[in-house]
Amino acid sequence: MKQSVIHEMSTGELNERLEEERKQLRKLKMNHAVSPLENPMKIKDYRRTVARIMTELRKREPEETK
Repeated sequence: MKQSVIHEMSTGELNERLEEERKQLRKLKMNHAVSPLENPMKIKDYRRTVARIMTELRKREPEETK
């Protein structure tokens, strides 16, 4: 997911999306531990997406407290 798409989403949508992405990441890691994934770079992509969403949520925290 691109940063521009994340920036346009609302805070509620971001929280929901973060939860979904974390579930997918956990599932991929488990599957990879049992048998190697066809494309292990997916794990990296999900991890980066989670980080991007968390960064955007942290940027918004000071704005919401005002």
